[in-house]
Order: sequence, then structure tokens, then C-alpha cells
Amino acid sequence: MTDTAWIDAALTSARPQAVGALLRYFRNLDTAEEAFQSACLRALKSWPQNGPPRDPAAWLIMVGRNVAIDDIRRGRKQQPLPADEAISDLDDAEEELADRLDGSQYRDDILRLLFICCHPDLPATQQIALALRIVSGLTVKQIARAFLVSEAAMEQRITRAKARVADANMPFETPGAIERTERLSAVAAMVYLIFNEGYSAGGDTAEIRAPLCEEAIRLARLLLRLFQSEPEIMGLTALLLLQHARSAARFDAEGALVLLDDQDRSLWNHKMIAEGLALIDKAMRHRRTGPYQIQAAIAALHARAATPEETDWTQIDLLYGTLEIMQPSPVVTLNRAVAVSKVRGPEAALQMIEPLAPRLSNYFHFFGVRGAFLMQLGRNDEARVAFDRAIALANTSAEAAHIRMHLDRLMRDSTPAPAKIQEK
Repeated sequence: MTDTAWIDAALTSARPQAVGALLRYFRNLDTAEEAFQSACLRALKSWPQNGPPRDPAAWLIMVGRNVAIDDIRRGRKQQPLPADEAISDLDDAEEELADRLDGSQYRDDILRLLFICCHPDLPATQQIALALRIVSGLTVKQIARAFLVSEAAMEQRITRAKARVADANMPFETPGAIERTERLSAVAAMVYLIFNEGYSAGGDTAEIRAPLCEEAIRLARLLLRLFQSEPEIMGLTALLLLQHARSAARFDAEGALVLLDDQDRSLWNHKMIAEGLALIDKAMRHRRTGPYQIQAAIAALHARAATPEETDWTQIDLLYGTLEIMQPSPVVTLNRAVAVSKVRGPEAALQMIEPLAPRLSNYFHFFGVRGAFLMQLGRNDEARVAFDRAIALANTSAEAAHIRMHLDRLMRDSTPAPAKIQEK
């Protein structure tokens, strides 16, 4: 590993701890971020000569804090002195801050930092953008490229998010047990949203947005280090690993979508699958089942099947039934219908999803799945209508191309074969 590579890896790994601690000290996102960047610049000068410090995060916190304090002092020189009783003893304050630089603070610092990014007043898109900027350290250009928007638009999005956080006057004290549970749930949902932003990309944008999946996995692993006995965080991490393990097989060379049954399973990342399977097995032993664990268990059944025919669709149907109880959603029922079609046939699956039509009238996957069931039943005219609607709702060119493939097949099947001329 080159000097630049190991330093970059160390800075990336230490960022959540360092920015979280600096935020606790200065109560301001911009100040914390600027202090961390200043510390990184000094690390780039110092570490290649002196080697890495024993605790990179503590080094960055101390240096960043000192730089920020110096900046504040310089700024105060331009202002009139306050009354004597209002002047604090900065030396004593620094000594107290230094005494607090230990691992016991890191857990709450990181959790607080992540929670700030998923403040309930922020729209989901701003939550994700802020987390990628503040927690992960991605540049505005990188985030804008992933979201397929201009740098100016993304800069405005992040600026608005920071302003809302500042206006909210969020408390910075260590969260209690109840708050911690609530925050953990919100943070887990944010990590899942970041992953989905990358995973839902089509073949034409999958490569651009794949880093979002990788960053979500890194954040999930970070959460898992903080909450090592929490089965839902194990489930979340397992789910992301098992889903991302299939990324190399999800699109063909032309960027067309490849369904799970048609994927080349030799392209799956089996090391990642093994890690995910071990995590979900460990989570299930806690006997405190949650939605992420159920979804991970479904992904695990797919991962364990060497061929599509070996997939345990009966168990997948049961798991989706459990998920419907825990987290009722028309999308969950739609996913369950695919398992039902494998177990009880397309007619039963079609009857299951018909009541969902009003709530999923603008959902691409509903019409794609409905069209597939109708096609299996030989109701080709109805299938064609469903597929046309799916194309109109497609989010990516890969989704549209996949549906057009079904339409082409319907056209071929419905075109009469030319009559054969009988020889006399």
C-alpha cells in the first residue's frame, strides 16, 4: 500500500469518530467539518515522515480541536473583550477536553453524528446527502454524480440540510437508553436508504452509483461494531452483504437487467455471501426477530441455492408472510406473490396482487409482475397492457428494456406461423 493509500484509509476509518467528537466540542457542523479537514491536511504532512499515530482518531481530534480553537481565538481578537466574568479559562477548558478523549465517548459521538444526519425534519434525500458528506466524507461532486444531479443542486441540498439542523437546536448530550434505541432505528433506516439508492440504479448508472452500496455496507459494519449484540443490526448488515454479493451478475454486458433465476451464480461474491450467512445465522440465534433479519433470511435462501430449482420458495413464502405481519406493505405483498407463484401457481399469485392495484397504480414493479403472471396464464392481451404501463413507469432504461423483451416475446408468440405449401 502506498503512503497516500494507507493515509486515505486511516482518515476514512477515523472520520466518524473524529467529526463526531469535534461536533460535540464545537456544537456546529461546519466548524467540526473544517476542523477535521485541517487535521487531515496536517496528517498528510506529518504521517508519511513520522508514521501513523497509535490512535489516528484521537490524533485527528486533538489536532483538529486545537486548530479550531486557534481560529476562534484569532477571530475574537477582532472583537471587543467581554466583561471579565464572561471570559472562560481556555487553558482549563482544553485540559478538560483532552481528558475526555477516550473510547468511552466514541460510541455516543458517532451515534449522535449519524442521528443528526437523519433528523426527522429533513427529507430522505437530504438525510442521505448529509450523511454521505459529513459521515462518509464524500465530496459534493461525488454525491452529485451518484444522484445524477448537478454539483450546484447538490451543494444547495446539503446547505439546506445543514441549515435545518442548525435551526433545530438539537441537544448534544449523551442519549439515554430509550433515545438510543430510537436513534439506532432511524440510523439503520438511513443506511438502508443509502444502499437502495445504489442498488436500484439501472445498468446505465449502476457503475456510477455502486459506491453508495459499498458505503452503506461500511456504515452498517460501523454500527455493528458499536452494537455488537443487536440482532437487527446483524440482520441489516447481512442483508446488504447478501444483496450486494450479486451485483456482478445483475446486468449483462449491454447493461440489460438479468433476473435472479437467470443470473450466472459463479459471478456472485461468495466471500461476501459467507459473511452475510454467518451474520444472519448469528442474529437468528438471539430469537429477537425483526424486519431486517427476515429480509436477510430471504436473501440467504436465495444465496444458499446452487441453482434456481433448489430455491426453497415455500420457506420464502412463509418468511414474507411474517414480514407482512411485522411491516405491512403492498410492496411486501407484491414480493410475496412471486414466491406464491412458484409454490401455488400464477393464478393464486395474480389473485393476491389484484387488490393492490389502487395503491400501486404508479409502481413499475407491480405492472411488470402482473404482466408476467398474465403471460404465464396465456392471457397475452392483458399482459401486453400491463407491460405497456410498466414501460411508461420505468425508472431506468434497463427496466424498460427488460419489459420490452417480454413484449417482443408476446409478439413472436402471437404472430401466426406462415402456412406451409403442401407438395403434390
